[in-house]
Amino acid sequence: MKDIDVFEQYFEADCVYNGIARHAAAVKLNMTSEEGNITYKVCVIFFPHNDETDYLVTYDAYGEKILYEAKGRRSRKKDEQYLAVMPETAQKIAADMGGKIFFDKPLIEARRG
Repeated sequence: MKDIDVFEQYFEADCVYNGIARHAAAVKLNMTSEEGNITYKVCVIFFPHNDETDYLVTYDAYGEKILYEAKGRRSRKKDEQYLAVMPETAQKIAADMGGKIFFDKPLIEARRG
């Protein structure tokens, strides 16, 4: 099995989950390939980020949405297609969790895999 974060970046966010205030979110576009099948999904993880050095990611405030699941291979075209809808999808996931992501306030540079 091959599991790759096509994109990952942390942003300022606002969410209270399990009674804990979360001030940041990790947003990922993940691609998994196994036995000729691929899955693209957007993942959102809210975490406390109580100060500028606090990057301890807690995985209890996790949400995801599968964008594509079928036989095939990873391609740049698919990566770009799903990257284009990632922010909107992540914001919907966040809203379903009672939160909001501030995409105009990144905490780290984007990482691409």
